[in-house]
Amino acid sequence: MKPLDGIRVLNLALNLPGPAAARRLHELGAEVTKVEPPSGDPMERYHGSWYRDMAAGHAVARIDLKAADGRACLQELLARADLLITATRPAALARLSLDWPSLRERYPQLCQVAIVGYPAPRENEAGHDLTYQASLGLLAPPQMPRTLLADMAGAEQTLSAALTLLLARERGKGGSYVEVALSDAAASMAEPLRYRTTSPGALLGGGLPEYNVYRTSDGWVAVAALEPHFKERLEGELTAGSRDEYQAAFLGKSSAEWEAWAQEKDIPIVAVAT
Repeated sequence: MKPLDGIRVLNLALNLPGPAAARRLHELGAEVTKVEPPSGDPMERYHGSWYRDMAAGHAVARIDLKAADGRACLQELLARADLLITATRPAALARLSLDWPSLRERYPQLCQVAIVGYPAPRENEAGHDLTYQASLGLLAPPQMPRTLLADMAGAEQTLSAALTLLLARERGKGGSYVEVALSDAAASMAEPLRYRTTSPGALLGGGLPEYNVYRTSDGWVAVAALEPHFKERLEGELTAGSRDEYQAAFLGKSSAEWEAWAQEKDIPIVAVAT
């Protein structure tokens, strides 16, 4: 038995983060049906392997929601669904009669998590992961982000919201609705930067020699000897304490050698993957 056995999820969201959240719900036991337009999910075209991974085990139905028969088919799916995930701007959902007041009247058992770009009153404003990160100071141009932080954080917030709504319904509060704003999800991930913990030169931004990155004979290692006992062990083993002293020591071996050494000494050091 899995926690969400018997729960039916209808996912109308394309790309990310809706499908990523639906995958997590499926892993918890939910039955997931994904509705795509006749042209399919764009994710399948530009990253097929990731698309297939997220859709594994889901039923996929291609439906034209602008056609009468398509809307009738969707209504049948909604009638048996416990949870609806959307990632369409609220104004567009309203044009399809998929706004929350309309859905609640027709499907009182339904819960909905609506993924939007920004919270009200900007919920109909366009945005993407790159713009959310840029507005929060998470970019270092000209480099692009190494991960889709806002989307993946939004997927986890969608999961949390979905579980909260389903639990409330089980406690007799009926179906309900919540919006997950990707800009807010990104802001929550940017909290260390907002508190200047990870700013360049700050405590965890290069200011501590024992929590830093260093060149080795063939690459880099990440050193995270933050707790006092790790720091004391590192200093004692390398007879070093300053950043320059550490750098001189780490240049003497390869990244793999330092990683093996750290495991033996129980110090958090790993080779930086490339």
